[in-house]
Amino acid sequence: MTSAKSDATDLEQLISRVALADRGAFDRLYQLTTPRLLGVAMRIVGDRVDAEDVVQEAFLKIWRRASQYVPSSAGDPIYWLVAIVRNTAIDLRRRRRDAAPVKFDEPVDASPTPEARALMASEHHRLAECLDQLPPERAMLLRRAYFGGQTYAELSIAEKTPLGTVKSWMRRSLARLRDCIDAEPRAKS
Repeated sequence: MTSAKSDATDLEQLISRVALADRGAFDRLYQLTTPRLLGVAMRIVGDRVDAEDVVQEAFLKIWRRASQYVPSSAGDPIYWLVAIVRNTAIDLRRRRRDAAPVKFDEPVDASPTPEARALMASEHHRLAECLDQLPPERAMLLRRAYFGGQTYAELSIAEKTPLGTVKSWMRRSLARLRDCIDAEPRAKS
């Protein structure tokens, strides 16, 4: 976990330098996080070109909003970046909902390096373990929101639950998930 904590610290430092309009820090932040953020965007919008547009728009927001990032309240900086990408993707999807989508049969080529694949597999496994520790209905809501791209309003309607209640569930579930991910993995016997 030391590596994950140092990665988070590196990202925090880059974001604070971006807040000071440091273009070099912005370029480095872009290089370090784009593969993961592109993956998030692709899961939500389902199209590589749209996902690239989402990431580009999100990085414009990151450039403008970097001074709003508060490490102590936002948690791991990657969560802050993912939230911006997620919201940007949902906004794009909402804007294009009425327009007829144009689909090209172009294969998706994310091509992560073997090292990146191993890291993603490890992170994916850790996330799955932590999701399994949540009540099943809360884990499903998180999956539908963050992997399926549903908005809290859409979840509220689907669950026939007030929006405020859904937001509370999500906030508490995300806090538990963050605590679990930040904790050292348990040794299996």
